[in-house]
Amino acid sequence: MSVTTAVRTPRAATLRKQEAILIEAEHQFARFGFEGVSLDSIAAALDLSRQNLLYHWPSKEELYRAVLNSVMGEWMASMSAIAEADEPETAIQAYVQVKLRFSRERPSGNAVFTREIMAGAPRYQDVLKAQVMPLLHADVARFERWASEGRVRRLDFTHLMFLIWSSTQAYADLGPQFALYMGKPALDEDDFERARELITSLIWRSLKP
Repeated sequence: MSVTTAVRTPRAATLRKQEAILIEAEHQFARFGFEGVSLDSIAAALDLSRQNLLYHWPSKEELYRAVLNSVMGEWMASMSAIAEADEPETAIQAYVQVKLRFSRERPSGNAVFTREIMAGAPRYQDVLKAQVMPLLHADVARFERWASEGRVRRLDFTHLMFLIWSSTQAYADLGPQFALYMGKPALDEDDFERARELITSLIWRSLKP
């Protein structure tokens, strides 16, 4: 006789606590880096015991990867805008818009990701190779197809993607600096909209046949 083991769904309170831990961990990793954060510092900020935090994530490394997984999941959801699109100009507009929105809405997540990449991705390289590289290759392949159809100019499409990433990512990494130069406390929605229009226009002009 076989015994079926039921999969228990986490309670709402457990999910809320896990979400709070992830948010606090993201903020601390963004500010201090992996080495500058401890499970004790995260637990203290949430008024939890270390043992309570360890119940959800048994190590700082696993919690750090959980934060990066959350950031990556949201970021990768936007990467299909090009690979699955039919119209190149529309695809670029959508891609840039989503990337800038991510930079605006989740700057701390962007900061954690940037720190990891700048360090050579010692704790996340396996995920980048397994998940990001195939999507990058799919985007480049779509540009190659459009170029072969005469719908865009032929460029180095890999470096074009790097250019799009860097120009949109800058509004997360350097947003406070940009705001300072503009004499305001923070970039607002209008700033991001103007950035979207300019980046999209420049990219499309370089591609327009």
